[in-house]
Amino acid sequence: MSDSQQTDPAADPVPAPLPRWWSRPAAPAGGHEASVPPPRAASHADPDPVAPPQPDPAPAPVPQWWSRPAQPVAAHGEPVPPAPTVPEAAHEPRYDPWGARPLQTVDHGRTGPRRPRLRQSVLLALGIALLAGGIGGYAGVLAERQAGTRLELPQAAPADRGRAPDSVAGIAATALPGVVTLHVNGAESSSTGTGFVLDGQGHILTNHHVVNGARTITVTFSTGESVSAELVGGDTGYDLAVVKVDGVRGLRPLALGNSENVKVGDPVVAIGAPFDLSNTVTAGIISATGRPITAGGDKGDGSDVSYVDALQTDAPINPGNSGGPLLDAKAQVIGINSAIRGGDGKDSSGQQRGSIGLGFAIPVNQGKRVAEELIRTGRATHPVIGVTLDMDYSGDGARVGEKGEDGKPAVPAGGPGARAGIRPGDVITKVDGVRVHGGDELVIKIRAHRPGDRLTLTVLREGRERTLEVVLGSANGS
Repeated sequence: MSDSQQTDPAADPVPAPLPRWWSRPAAPAGGHEASVPPPRAASHADPDPVAPPQPDPAPAPVPQWWSRPAQPVAAHGEPVPPAPTVPEAAHEPRYDPWGARPLQTVDHGRTGPRRPRLRQSVLLALGIALLAGGIGGYAGVLAERQAGTRLELPQAAPADRGRAPDSVAGIAATALPGVVTLHVNGAESSSTGTGFVLDGQGHILTNHHVVNGARTITVTFSTGESVSAELVGGDTGYDLAVVKVDGVRGLRPLALGNSENVKVGDPVVAIGAPFDLSNTVTAGIISATGRPITAGGDKGDGSDVSYVDALQTDAPINPGNSGGPLLDAKAQVIGINSAIRGGDGKDSSGQQRGSIGLGFAIPVNQGKRVAEELIRTGRATHPVIGVTLDMDYSGDGARVGEKGEDGKPAVPAGGPGARAGIRPGDVITKVDGVRVHGGDELVIKIRAHRPGDRLTLTVLREGRERTLEVVLGSANGS
């Protein structure tokens, strides 16, 4: 019995046996070249003809009625020999008549842009990644540095810059515009000192030893403006002098206080130019009042000695502070800084060593009187009792000499001392009830007053104390 079946003509026709050219020979037979259909023309549905060959899609399932018989039978009933088996290792294309495109393709050459190869694409992607990584890392470093520079530590918020008027800062702010620094050039030396404005006419008060022997005087204000100044007058005994500047607008005179109101322990502020450091502000208290001091005496004859009934302060005062103001809590001048008790010896430049907390200022009441006289006449007057003192006396008190200068009487007739009943050899022990221990202290106590003032003197004569009243006379100062 053959494998073919007879069926009703109306039923599905039995497909004809597979032609031999459908078999898969090991190599294409030349005799069947004509039976290979020509390649189809490219259409919009077809893939790009120049694209690389894609693997053949899986063949569509063959209908059952196309299934091959177990053994093909020739037309004459003889079995057809099986087709030779193609080794799987042969990677030749399989022709599929139902595929989307023919087995054969025609190479028309590359007409479109050349696509990069896989290796080139990988290298390009790697380069881009490295570049992006480098840029990102650099940006990160910059961001970290910027973040570091923008670091802000905790800080107090801005506050009102104003200060209480009676604070050190408030006092300094009020007084500094009226304080000046003096640079003095002399025939043999130069010096630096301080002064303060007295009035709108340009008068400035300072120490006599600052401007003594000056050829040129330069005044520098707190604003930094410098102008020349002229000496109006000075007095060695009081160690005070007045200079004047012209053509300066906006002068800020300092208010003058009353040194009689000063008490020990009161807060004070000193302003000056220690070692030429202009506008230096220091603060302290009044350590003592009525402190008798003498300064100068470099000439040896006593003509340059200053006698001061001083205010003592622990506010730091150093060379260059001389002539500067000593201010109270109301920013009023109560003294003129004049002298210090420095450390023993002198520094390498020959100057006195710095402050050890012992500074002395001329009371402003005395300074005011002397300044007024210097502005009016160029000279100051000294109150006197009209006697010659024995400065070599070593006992307690001030002893009246037996003889005066050039053989004159120690107590001139008609003078204030003679009218009060003072005699040669008397020892004056008190002035207005305040003890004096030597001739210098007596001079200081007398010069703390004005000519015409009435004083009570306690005198020791022949072992007995007597009380005398004296009206102070006047003498021209140096």
